[in-house]
Amino acid sequence: MAKTTAAPAQAPEPKRTLLQRYWFDVVLWKRILGALVLGAVAGFLLGDAAEGIKWIGDLFVRLIRMIVVPLVFVSIVAGVAGMGDPRRLGSIGGKVLFLYFATTLIAVSIGLGLGALFQPGAGVDFSGVTPRPVGEAPPVAEQLMSIVPLNPVQALANGDILAVIFFAILLGAAMLAVGERADPVRKVFDGGVEMILFVTRVVMEAAPFGVFALVAWVMGTQGLSVFVHIFLLAAALVTGCLIQILVVHGGLIRLGARLPAFRFFKDISDAVLVAFSTSSSAATLPVSMRVAEKNLGVSHTVASTALPLGATVSMDGTALYIGLLTMFTVQAFGVDLTFVQYLLAGLTITLVSIGTAPIPSASLFMLAAVLTSIGVPAEQTALVVGFVLPFDRLLDMTRTVANITSDLAVAVTVGKWEGELDEEVFRAKPVE
Repeated sequence: MAKTTAAPAQAPEPKRTLLQRYWFDVVLWKRILGALVLGAVAGFLLGDAAEGIKWIGDLFVRLIRMIVVPLVFVSIVAGVAGMGDPRRLGSIGGKVLFLYFATTLIAVSIGLGLGALFQPGAGVDFSGVTPRPVGEAPPVAEQLMSIVPLNPVQALANGDILAVIFFAILLGAAMLAVGERADPVRKVFDGGVEMILFVTRVVMEAAPFGVFALVAWVMGTQGLSVFVHIFLLAAALVTGCLIQILVVHGGLIRLGARLPAFRFFKDISDAVLVAFSTSSSAATLPVSMRVAEKNLGVSHTVASTALPLGATVSMDGTALYIGLLTMFTVQAFGVDLTFVQYLLAGLTITLVSIGTAPIPSASLFMLAAVLTSIGVPAEQTALVVGFVLPFDRLLDMTRTVANITSDLAVAVTVGKWEGELDEEVFRAKPVE
């Protein structure tokens, strides 16, 4: 009679600690959302005293901005070097830039249209407003020249993102051209990407604390009354951003990439919440990179090309907002624009939004270039900026979300077109 062997007993699962169960086991976006709600409540209760905890939010933003430049540099070099065929660089880059320009142009049109519909500037009283003069925007030729760095190391140290992108593309293309002899250097950059992404994951554990402090500060120092004073402009901006995000970006995913838009919006929640709380496309870039590769299935090659470019040149929310402010200004001062002037304003807005720094409230200081093109003097521009600036933080939080969803929608679409998207990852449950 055969001897039966008892099955080995399974080892019991290790007991989860309270910290693991109620913190690390909770999806990051839920922790950030909870911190956002608690921050709003704390700010409402603390009032101006919330200024005392703002340093926690500033520290979080510094941590995440610390890794932006090295992430952009090593990611682009590794991504370009990994393309295999040099012709793919032109193919991917050309499609990315075309889609960014197209979505920005649509955003400008939406901003101008909603400005005409909502009439936010009609009957505005500027008495008591402190003018805030803004400097002239640099000429287009000067902006183009600055893309080529005199000293790449200095560009890295100064955080000059466009110059860093330009040099990184050249370096990656050089690796492609050299071939196997560049393999040791290619491995260094591949390892660098993994290291920076690991640092990003560590830094993001501090996100709920940073979000809590930033939202508490905004709510405590500005309060809900901010929307009473500038309700129409805020309503037009929120409406425009929703149209841009749900219709334009969602449509790009559904019609351009032939993928479910609902899954896309669910997968990018981490990046959306960080964008909303920090008001900075640059600060959100490390999170966008992680979300694109781990949740959306975009290859590193496409993500490292599309997202750093997007953080610099794709500013849908900014373009929409400047369009609204342009209409606000002409309505407030009774300026009648011709059809040609509207076209000129739209083109100028598209160009200046591409050159807008990916930091909070930077769009206000690019407004002068647009208003100058339609004949609004500097004195009136200073009044508009002085009127809007006290309320701009909350408005900036909204428009930054549109900037980020544009970057990720374009990355997914180009990834699908280039065969660089893992649909199983895209359709799977987001990485926790």
